[in-house]
Amino acid sequence: MQALAKKLPFWLKFLYGSGDWGLSSIGMMRSIFYALYLTDVVGIEPRLASIGALAGIVWDAINDPIIGILSDRLQTRWGRRRPFLLWFAFPFGLSFVILWSAPNWESQIGLMIYVTLAFMISDTLTTLVAVPYLSLTPELTRDYDERTTLSSFRTVFQLLAAMTVVIAAPMIVDEVISRGGTQQQGFMLAGAIFGGIGALPLFLIGWFVREKYAPEQQEALPFRETLRVSWENIPFRYAAGIYMFNWSAVDMIAITFPYFLLYWVAKGNLLAKINILGIDLALESAFFGILMFVCILCVPFWLWLARTRNKREAYILGMTFWIVIQALIFTIQPGDTNYLLLLAALAGIGVSAAYILPDSILPDVIEWDELRTRRRQEGVYYGIRTLIRKLTGALIIFITLQMLGWSGYQVPPDGATQFTQPDSALMAIRLMVSPLGVIILAGTIVLAWSYPLSREKYMRIQKLLKKRREAKELQ
Repeated sequence: MQALAKKLPFWLKFLYGSGDWGLSSIGMMRSIFYALYLTDVVGIEPRLASIGALAGIVWDAINDPIIGILSDRLQTRWGRRRPFLLWFAFPFGLSFVILWSAPNWESQIGLMIYVTLAFMISDTLTTLVAVPYLSLTPELTRDYDERTTLSSFRTVFQLLAAMTVVIAAPMIVDEVISRGGTQQQGFMLAGAIFGGIGALPLFLIGWFVREKYAPEQQEALPFRETLRVSWENIPFRYAAGIYMFNWSAVDMIAITFPYFLLYWVAKGNLLAKINILGIDLALESAFFGILMFVCILCVPFWLWLARTRNKREAYILGMTFWIVIQALIFTIQPGDTNYLLLLAALAGIGVSAAYILPDSILPDVIEWDELRTRRRQEGVYYGIRTLIRKLTGALIIFITLQMLGWSGYQVPPDGATQFTQPDSALMAIRLMVSPLGVIILAGTIVLAWSYPLSREKYMRIQKLLKKRREAKELQ
């Protein structure tokens, strides 16, 4: 039996981490620009557009756990997870073009149906690669700190991809417009570029990475029984709650800040730019670019703190700091770009903890489940994890568009470069950006404070599992 502390080779960590480039770049572009795309490019009334997000929630609830169970039960000579990556990596990339391909129809209902179907196709193909990819984490190493390191590699690629998207996507759209194209064509080109680049690492992982700690197959539980057993895992309930609040806060910033930047800070200048180091960037590119750059710089710090103390304490510290900065965002006034960018840099410190630490908790929960049930169900847990991640994004889009619709938000006319929203809409946007974000972040701290699996408890779980495995080998 291999030592639990054996280190993974650097190339494997690097390759595995690169898989999150595709998931993050596509997820980030959808999180930040999709709501704005539906309202200001496709021209769907906000409350009607939110129906598409609601339909996505229902579809998520159906496909994520099912695909998780399928990846647990699949038996091939390539393993359980790799076939999904080999078969669906490139269709996953292609689906991102479909997401931004709404036709120029007059019918609002027709447009809503089209964008809903496009969302469902993209969501399904995302699940088919995301769940098996994430399920590999506990199957590559059993070491507590190595899993945190593995998650940190994923986080670096996550943040690099996110930073690239928020800077490059608006530049691609602007370049298409400058050459006589439309915003629609610009978004489709950006989708094709990031979808193609993002699919390749996932395919390479399927080709080269092997499942190291795949368990012996057991008789499969019925679907409902599987979900019931998973929910009886008490640490998983806390982990799921942390994950939900964590990504709700991240998505709230991603979705609402483009509206906040364009209509509040830039006073309705839809082509607002800011010069940084001699480069003219779109205001949203500058804000999110600085935030993500600081996120990347802070990854080693949160990794070190999680090892020195534990994941829970490091996470609580990061969320507390982020709450303070999130509250200060409400004090930003129109035209105050220097203050805005300062808070963006400070927010990046807390957002970094939100990216790296929750994903390093889930593999520990799976080990506890194995001790309790004698089963390995990574696919189920990562299926539910992916469901939560996408569900929170869809819910935040739904809430954002509903609040915008009820607040009197007006869709700017075609070709407009200057447009002012009514005061009621501006106040709704500011409330979603700051106070609502603070409330959501407070939920993460409450749940993390009560999370039951410390480093010491996890080490005891590993010892008990080791004894069980050794006893089984002697039989």
